[in-house]
Amino acid sequence: MRPALLVVGHGATSVEGAAEFAALVDRVQCRAPYADVAGGVFDLAAPAIEEAVERLIAAGHGSIDVVPLVLVAAGRSAGDIAAAFEAAMLRHPGLSLRYTRPLGVHPDLLAVAQARLEQLLPLEQWADTAVVLVGPGTSDPDANAEIAKAARLLQEGRGIGAVEASFSFLARPSVPDGLDRAARLGFRRVVVLPWLLFAGALPQQITEQAATWAQEHPDVQVLQAGVIGPGEELAGVVLERWAELDGGDLRMNCDTCAYRGSLPGDAGEVAAAHPHDHAHDHAHDHAH
Repeated sequence: MRPALLVVGHGATSVEGAAEFAALVDRVQCRAPYADVAGGVFDLAAPAIEEAVERLIAAGHGSIDVVPLVLVAAGRSAGDIAAAFEAAMLRHPGLSLRYTRPLGVHPDLLAVAQARLEQLLPLEQWADTAVVLVGPGTSDPDANAEIAKAARLLQEGRGIGAVEASFSFLARPSVPDGLDRAARLGFRRVVVLPWLLFAGALPQQITEQAATWAQEHPDVQVLQAGVIGPGEELAGVVLERWAELDGGDLRMNCDTCAYRGSLPGDAGEVAAAHPHDHAHDHAHDHAH
């Protein structure tokens, strides 16, 4: 029997966020009708990871593959997920679990972020617009660096005036800090774009922070974009991560490598030859 797939999310206190998570799990199931797919969350809401595991075991599965539905692997999310499955393995000796890597800064998710901008502004206004991309702040510097990476990659090749990384809490710069910086750079139109998957407390907090700043700075137009959401792109990334477990795809963190996949502005780089341009001390020539 093929291992079941368990999609593990953070959980949401809002009805809308919980519904979006459920919709994503349903979408993944529709795209993988040959497998049993379940969803569980490690915080705040139902269904809990433990409930999802028990359901899959009751269906006869002794092997479960796990896709963490997180953009960055911060310490708390990684620890909570691992603790839940350690407890499950103690309850069910012989249970086999395999984990994929987090979703990360994936080109398909950057494309969704671009679509959120397109819903707000025509392309001809992008050069005069700054984007404040807001991630969930953590105490993990490596996780926070992924938000900065997402901001840089969103700006590449899309003609956006500037993209500033900021955080909803715990880390700096904050949302007001990011808006301040955009204003100091001279932008009078700013889009606040949450680098988050679903509706919930964090997107609401970002909305409130941006609205408060906008009231205090009436000379700057502040627009607010939506979250990534449970669309086909996100479902595709989940299935891609799952396929990596069986495909022997142990790549480094290079989904966004310009030589591996097409990104805006660098389509000609994919699979292109890149000879070295430095001189060699050897007497003979090197083929590259």
